[in-house]
Amino acid sequence: MNQFTSPAQPLKRIAESTVRRLSIYLRFLEEFEGRGRATVSSDELARRGGTTSAQVRKDLSVFGSFGKRGLGYSVPELATSLREILGLGREWKVVIIGAGKIGAALAQYHGFRERGFVIVAAYDTNPEKIGGTLEGIAIRDMQSFESDVTRENPDIAVLTIPMHSAQEVLDRVARAGIKAVLNFAPAQLHAPMDMAVKTVNMAMELEGLTFALTNAH
Repeated sequence: MNQFTSPAQPLKRIAESTVRRLSIYLRFLEEFEGRGRATVSSDELARRGGTTSAQVRKDLSVFGSFGKRGLGYSVPELATSLREILGLGREWKVVIIGAGKIGAALAQYHGFRERGFVIVAAYDTNPEKIGGTLEGIAIRDMQSFESDVTRENPDIAVLTIPMHSAQEVLDRVARAGIKAVLNFAPAQLHAPMDMAVKTVNMAMELEGLTFALTNAH
């Protein structure tokens, strides 16, 4: 039986790499669920996730007691626990700031809704875009951002804006009370201590691939 308990340490002290691995484990568990698998071993999760069985057990032990020695983990129970740990048991309201190509690509990605992320609005400062739609989502004037946030209480802001305006917009998002930001601007942003900011730097990701290619044996 899986037993999900409160984390053994404050959430902010849990390494980002651990959270990433939990997401990877969940995707494999959902794949197993689709095949009707009842149990899975830490060895198999480790193989799929490119890690070790000891690391799998360590990652899960932060959040409670899972599985039984010799029997492995119950696939549906562990998947349910990981969804709860990752906050996927509820709906999260998302706003996109920047109605350009990246914003449009994110708006049309159906996987967000499957995970409980609902894009409720998009914003821009370009008069030619305001009043239009981004994959069916109304593009609003950034001037109304603060009043909209007060009324609608979005949980997450996604920044798909030029680098030169990213810090200013992040400051507005922080003042409006949004505590989580996914940033696609290639900029090092300074955020309040109580705000979670994740930056997606596509150039760095590609550099990781070129490093792997350059050093392949």
